Amino acid sequence: MSKIVTITFSPCIDKSTSVPSLVPEKKLVCTSPKLEPGGGGINVARAIHKLGGEATAIFPSGGYTGQYFNHLLEQEEIPSVIIEAVNETRENIIVLDRSSNQQYRFGMPGSALGSEECDACLAALQSIRDVEFIVVSGSIPPGVPVDIFSKLSAIAEAKKAKLVVDVSGEALVNAFREHIYLLKPNLAELCTLAGLQKIDIKDVENVAMSLVQKSHCDIIVVSLGSAGAILATAYQSFRVSAPRVNRKSTVGAGDSMVAGIVLALSEGMTLEQALQYGVACGTAATMNEGTQLCKAKDVDFLFEFIKGDFTTAMLPQYKNYIMAGRTSRCA
Repeated sequence: MSKIVTITFSPCIDKSTSVPSLVPEKKLVCTSPKLEPGGGGINVARAIHKLGGEATAIFPSGGYTGQYFNHLLEQEEIPSVIIEAVNETRENIIVLDRSSNQQYRFGMPGSALGSEECDACLAALQSIRDVEFIVVSGSIPPGVPVDIFSKLSAIAEAKKAKLVVDVSGEALVNAFREHIYLLKPNLAELCTLAGLQKIDIKDVENVAMSLVQKSHCDIIVVSLGSAGAILATAYQSFRVSAPRVNRKSTVGAGDSMVAGIVLALSEGMTLEQALQYGVACGTAATMNEGTQLCKAKDVDFLFEFIKGDFTTAMLPQYKNYIMAGRTSRCA
């Protein structure tokens, strides 16, 4: 069984398509849609698989859409523990306006989970032995109890596993109260945790470190989108700038970054190296359309570049890459 386990309480089928131009009240001709399994933890498991690692995905699945979701995940050979759900698995729609190269993301409401379904997800996690990392990622649908992260933290502690959380809204605030190994907010979410209206980019390291010092969280990774990411512990922080690339989609970039960080840590990399690898994964994901996530060859190149091992002789092979980005350390 995998040493990395992901839990996704609200999986979805991501449908990606494009139109010549988004025009109101006009019948728009779409390209053939691309259907892929999605949701935070699902994408993390998929990205880890693409990178040559393995993660077991735990998730609820229901209805006809759930059956097709299971089929999509099976095609990608992702080890799974499927919890049968009463409600249909949701679908999301991603539309690219080719005239402006702008992407529109339509997220459908999460399918409510019953208490038995939530308990089954936790029981599935408890049944897996030798777990090193538990990744809880994605939206939290109606029906999931507010103390879910307390229960997950207790399971992680009993298994001596590291709990990694990437959620938003009220769930993020609830999770932050528990013992967590790694939490991944974005800048707006960091403001919420710190009780601030705005944080200047130069102050992010200090704010994140202060939050770690005052909490039961060991590491905070702040995702900054195209600007990269910052990793903070109680006493040190690292900043990695994202290389500039030909961006096609931002869907799944954050999940790819989480996947890269967790996989790197599971393989013994340092925190700084793990952040570099995670940023390489997130950046690589933006180079692909829809929800294809990152490709290993792109990640390998970007990781070498971020580390400073890039040579000009490599440039002709990668015309989509523009030299930018380095790691800086803050004491």
